[in-house]
Amino acid sequence: MTDAAWLTVPDFADRLGITPSAVREMLREGHLFAVRRGERQTLQIPADVIVEGDAGPEVLATLRGTLTLLHDVGMDDAECGDWLLAEEEELGMSPLEALRQGRRAHVRRVAQSLL
Repeated sequence: MTDAAWLTVPDFADRLGITPSAVREMLREGHLFAVRRGERQTLQIPADVIVEGDAGPEVLATLRGTLTLLHDVGMDDAECGDWLLAEEEELGMSPLEALRQGRRAHVRRVAQSLL
């Protein structure tokens, strides 16, 4: 994993203005991914999946479909995180950054090539 900013579930919930249980539900439903990190192996989510929406901070809308595709090719959450946060040569940036820039189709095309 890269040195991106990571948030614990409670901190992530605070940023979105929701409860930690709502974040855990988002994780269960595949809207987010999290990995165990740090000395205490706490469940953490990259801060960069939060974007500014019309009503305030929200989870990047295109993340869920991309995660579904990555899980379909056999990746677990840690592998999804590695792929989303690492520089991808074909994109010229990390897939997460490309998603943040609205390049969903290109990111998913690259992800499909992982099959």
